[in-house]
Amino acid sequence: MLHSNPILGTGLHAIGGISAASCYLPGTQTRQWSWHTFWLVQASFAWVIMPIVVGWLTVPGFFNILSNAPSKPFWTAFLLGAVYGFGGMSFGKAINQIGYSLTYTISIGISAVLGTILPLLIFGGFEHYFLRTGGMIVLSGMILSMLGVAICGWAGFKKERYLKEISDGKIKFNMTVGLLLTIVAGVLSGIFNLSLEYGQPIADMAAQNGAGNFQGNAKMIISTSGCFVVNFIWFITVAIRRKTLKEFLPNQQLSGKVVFRNWSWSALAGTLWCLQFFFYGLGHVKMGNFQFASWVLHMSMLIFFSYIVGLIMKEWKTVKPKTYTILIVGLCLLVASFCITSYGSYIGESERVDDVPTGFEAMAKLERLPVMYPPGTKKNRQITYDPTGGNGFGMFLSMFKKYVDDEGDIVFFDTYGQRIRNPCKFHPRKE
Repeated sequence: MLHSNPILGTGLHAIGGISAASCYLPGTQTRQWSWHTFWLVQASFAWVIMPIVVGWLTVPGFFNILSNAPSKPFWTAFLLGAVYGFGGMSFGKAINQIGYSLTYTISIGISAVLGTILPLLIFGGFEHYFLRTGGMIVLSGMILSMLGVAICGWAGFKKERYLKEISDGKIKFNMTVGLLLTIVAGVLSGIFNLSLEYGQPIADMAAQNGAGNFQGNAKMIISTSGCFVVNFIWFITVAIRRKTLKEFLPNQQLSGKVVFRNWSWSALAGTLWCLQFFFYGLGHVKMGNFQFASWVLHMSMLIFFSYIVGLIMKEWKTVKPKTYTILIVGLCLLVASFCITSYGSYIGESERVDDVPTGFEAMAKLERLPVMYPPGTKKNRQITYDPTGGNGFGMFLSMFKKYVDDEGDIVFFDTYGQRIRNPCKFHPRKE
């Protein structure tokens, strides 16, 4: 049985944020390589090689689960991952137009909001999660994190504008094109969380096969492989047009030592990117009733640590004191939002009830009976009962109520759907 621990979950999201914020730093160490050559190598490790290695090491029967995965969740997750792949390309182009800080803050900020809200709207439960114990505290933390992101973005904008002023025109930004690309990147980036949620039935299979906290690693490769296919086709085409395919191997212009060094740094960049979602998956299952807040928490952590990395790398050394102060305020608000979100998730766990009522006397009043899906009702995705709330958004605790009747049979009452009176009843297997 999985045990939730929102404090630990927040810490795991922080580790994932550090990995994400630093994953592109190794790329600065490559030499004599085109940017798209580096991107293809790091993408191979980030979206194919490492997800397979991690899945194989942590999920029992990993390849068997993938081969037997239901087709609809599999291909939906894959296609949504491919959509995210276009977002990654837009992100890279936007940096050239309006700078790293502003691109990063706006796109990740949009992703944080959409990646959290869209699954709740599509799969249901938008109002329910915020009305439960601790829900308003979590919502307050989410709003505060968005405010912190906005203030950090403001500081980033002032920094980029100041650098442009002191460069005597050497640095040129196109705000219209850059903002458009950034918005596209943010919207499509938020789709990646939707891809992960549609792949949840595959994670459920992994959980049933003994994957425990590592169940999310079963679905990660499906989403990331869709992203890789799009990027591979695009950048291979670019490499052919620019005749840079030779950069992958030693040649007259590139020594074997340089190529090996470039491959190593690119592989490290891809590994760090993959590790962010390895720790995201671990943190996600620990968030209990508020797993839906994982995405905004992870994205906020990513922005927070990206600015911390910028400070360490002395990227803010030349900015005006006022700009530096704005950045510090934004970072402090982000730290406060992490604490508030974690605390709200923690007290939300008080909703969990370990004692199971017995007998149908607990259901004496028919008007108080929970409701069920009528037979044949189509649902957005497969749902399995997990009393720990370890799957998806943890909505199983809210959707299904468990009782034990006088005959020792387990009864589930589905609390969503049309109001009918036919609970699902089955005999527990005798060991």
